[in-house]
Amino acid sequence: MPDPQPQQIRIIARPQPNPMKCDFEVDRQVVDGTVWFADAASAQGSPLAEKLFALLGVQSVLFRGTGLTVTRTDAVEWLTLAKAVGATVRAHMLSGEPSVAEGMLGRTDLDDSIRERVQRILDEEINPAVAMHGGAINLLEVKNGIVYVKMAGGCHGCASSTATLKQGVEQAVRARVPEVVDILDSTDHAAGSNPYYSRT
Repeated sequence: MPDPQPQQIRIIARPQPNPMKCDFEVDRQVVDGTVWFADAASAQGSPLAEKLFALLGVQSVLFRGTGLTVTRTDAVEWLTLAKAVGATVRAHMLSGEPSVAEGMLGRTDLDDSIRERVQRILDEEINPAVAMHGGAINLLEVKNGIVYVKMAGGCHGCASSTATLKQGVEQAVRARVPEVVDILDSTDHAAGSNPYYSRT
């Protein structure tokens, strides 16, 4: 009797605003942490990463817990590549092989690298612009590829804060630091419950 497991692994593709990137959410753990592969050479020894780079059009891959983000080249469209990525991930998860090479996880150097580059973008590009409106955006921490920021001054409680984060900060950061998984605003704009940090 055929093994019914392949039908039990659910993978949902979610295109990002950047047309070259697509998120794939898997209904089980892919990796315990965050690992970014900039190219095929960096994927050597990491089974799932190697398989994904073998697909036509894969430029870079970011693994993050129960999901992954794939960046494509101009050689292929998502209509074709997304199906291939899904099939590759599904088959790999059933194989029982590890997704990445031993030693790739549990490192903090990726978060440190992200933090350094995001801070530079805030210092040199974002904050000089928002300072003209009496605001500031502070980098709190980077954990497992997720960037946590807090808005201060004129940005705190501003009705345009979401637009500032999404259209300004997020676009600038994602363009320069593709390893970033997400950017979360930890500011308590409504002076109510803060979902990420306790107010001090």
